[in-house]
Amino acid sequence: MLNLIGRVKPTHLRLIVEISKLQKLQLAAEALNMSQPAASRVLSDIESHVGSPLFTRHPRFMEPTAIGQSFVRHARVILYELDSLETEVTNLKSGKTGEVRVGAVTGPALGILMPAIKLIKESTPDIEATIEVGPSTQLVRQLKEGQLDFIIARIPPEYDTHEFNIYPARDEEVALIAWNNHPLANKKNIILQELVDYEWVVQQRGTPIRQAVEHAFLSIGRPVPVRITNSSSLFVVLSLVTNSDSISPLSTEVAELLTHDDLGANLTILDIKQKIVVSPYYIITNRHQQLAHAAEKIFAEVLRQV
Repeated sequence: MLNLIGRVKPTHLRLIVEISKLQKLQLAAEALNMSQPAASRVLSDIESHVGSPLFTRHPRFMEPTAIGQSFVRHARVILYELDSLETEVTNLKSGKTGEVRVGAVTGPALGILMPAIKLIKESTPDIEATIEVGPSTQLVRQLKEGQLDFIIARIPPEYDTHEFNIYPARDEEVALIAWNNHPLANKKNIILQELVDYEWVVQQRGTPIRQAVEHAFLSIGRPVPVRITNSSSLFVVLSLVTNSDSISPLSTEVAELLTHDDLGANLTILDIKQKIVVSPYYIITNRHQQLAHAAEKIFAEVLRQV
């Protein structure tokens, strides 16, 4: 039987299945675009290796023997798996399916990455996408370790940029959110000096948004706010800003999401006269890692959007 395994081809299995279905060798051969003599030789060769006939030959039809029924049953399973394998490989090669793992800092995750994935999945819904949102240091480490296909982040100074393919994206603007009933909620062209004495909910020291806010105050010769609660959690931000006079700096994409009327968070974006800009982020791939076709589709759409 092991010798049989090495000799039987998918075409042979299909012939056996067709004979069982059509009950005539000639019809089975025609269905597979084979000549009847060739089909007869294939069937005879298989039966000789099995050591038993697979079909009983009646005057007008062929009927599977017990061994033939077993052969047909297993042949159908094998052919189904081969067809499934062929389809899966084709889809993987064309990018119609596959698993994609991407990462981004919060702003571009909402503003760029999620819209890109949503658009791609409209035409290729079988792509399975995983989105990691975190600080740049974490994302670059995961990219270098092969855990992510590509990221939208900043390059921390401890990493060698020559290890990556780096594509320019855009600057990240900061918006200041507050409760709808904040004393400055409806004021236009607010200057930073007016915000110094309020309570702030800000990311930890060293994070890009925290640095951008501090630089904005220092650039106009004003002291940095001192009444600060440190947290990067959006849940903490929502809890502390709602029903209080606290202010929180967030990327514009996140701020616009949180202040959308449908969310019902009763938050607003303060109208600040001075523009606060974070250092730019980039679209980054591992120079030593080839993108799969599914990842290439999302990567191309991200590039198109920026």
